[in-house]
Amino acid sequence: MSENRVVQGRMVTGKKLAELIEGDSVMETEAIQDADRDCPDCEGNVLTVGYMPSVTEFITGWKCQDCDWSETDRD
Repeated sequence: MSENRVVQGRMVTGKKLAELIEGDSVMETEAIQDADRDCPDCEGNVLTVGYMPSVTEFITGWKCQDCDWSETDRD
């Protein structure tokens, strides 16, 4: 799987995708993967990435490739 993916017309890395979801910088990220779901807002493709916003927390986040929708497993 490619490390970089296109999200809303921009090429992003796993770290950048996690920062788009989190709204802040993150420490570590896993590789971007395709999620097995469609966006609830626009039915576009959804990507997923695991990341650590702090040393004590691991989050899984999902982000639509086509619109602003995103969510995390702590929502």
